[in-house]
Amino acid sequence: MAYIERAISSILKKRASESKCLLLTGARQVGKSTLLKHQFADYNRVSFDDKMTRMQAKEEPKLFFLNNPRPLFIDEVQKENSILEDVKLLIDESEERGQFIFSGSQKLELMKGMSESLAGRVSVMELSGLSLREIKGVHFNKHFVPTDEYLKEREKELADYDDIWEIIHKGSYPELYDVDRDWQDYYSSYVDTYLERDINELIAADSITFFKFLTAVAARTGEILNYANIASDVGVSEPTIKNWISILERTGIVFLLQPYSSSALSRAIKTPKIYFRDTGLACYLTRWLTADALKNSAVTGNMFETFVVSEILKTYSNEGIDYRFSIFYYRGKDKTSSRENEIDLVIEENGVLYPVEIKMTGNPKAIMGGANAVLDKIPDKKRGLGVVLCLTDKKMYLRENLVALPISYI
Repeated sequence: MAYIERAISSILKKRASESKCLLLTGARQVGKSTLLKHQFADYNRVSFDDKMTRMQAKEEPKLFFLNNPRPLFIDEVQKENSILEDVKLLIDESEERGQFIFSGSQKLELMKGMSESLAGRVSVMELSGLSLREIKGVHFNKHFVPTDEYLKEREKELADYDDIWEIIHKGSYPELYDVDRDWQDYYSSYVDTYLERDINELIAADSITFFKFLTAVAARTGEILNYANIASDVGVSEPTIKNWISILERTGIVFLLQPYSSSALSRAIKTPKIYFRDTGLACYLTRWLTADALKNSAVTGNMFETFVVSEILKTYSNEGIDYRFSIFYYRGKDKTSSRENEIDLVIEENGVLYPVEIKMTGNPKAIMGGANAVLDKIPDKKRGLGVVLCLTDKKMYLRENLVALPISYI
């Protein structure tokens, strides 16, 4: 099986050398264990997927650490995070860096254990599925923000994405690019083996109800989250759906994009939008079985938007940056009319707000940035260059402060 070089690698090694311990989170099968084994081959390694190993770590931690000396990589650490108290004692005895590396697929459970036991001692990073840059061998590794500096740097290493619908449909799990694996077989196994097994430890539901829930959420990727709507489809209570959505977010299956909040935008919607982190999984759950069928379907716009949002998030996490405080969306009504304005993404950086529209068109128009002026109402913030990310084949200015970009610029 060929190893695909991951963009996060150099930053991961740097963080490990600077911190006493490092935590790499991410959904199942995005390549955490493979990455860490390649980059830290000199580390001893154990996995808490193994029950006997977990039992020893829980009941005889001193013996566990004698059998598994530092530097140590513990995979799926959330399955027995009581060990973190003992880790704290060990790392406090030494100033040595890079003593422990942890990985796991249940982000907030891990963070809870880390915040209670290892506050200030652990560096946290996130690994997503393969990015377009990784799939195409592009080495540029800066997060997407449409400044002049970013655009000039990005233009030095652009790649053609002429098979974009094949990639959107295929998804981003590394195994699909490592070996010639049947698409339906892979995702069927993924749902059965990983999602039902791992998430059913957290969700008390029979497999049919759970699959209905996954399908109902996948069918709404790219939409404003409506718990009541999903609850009606699945046949469970709204509080149950809220809990289950939270679990999907914690395990890296979905992302909740928060609305931009400002007192100046008093009529803005306060509800998040929901996106699947992997478009291949969303296609499988909603039964779009070929790239051609997807491309010509009624969901192409939402799936394209889901893909672009996911790619932008990857540019942040692969650079070791927390995107949660930088990327939002806006939807609201203008006080002077009943018209609703929407901006697909609002990227905030250094006091500047960059409006981004995501359009599945090869013929972008200036009107697509018509809502951007609403950001001028926000005090103490400047509006930066607006962007229309679309299927155009070249960069094209639509107005002085609005540019259409091919998605190769992400």
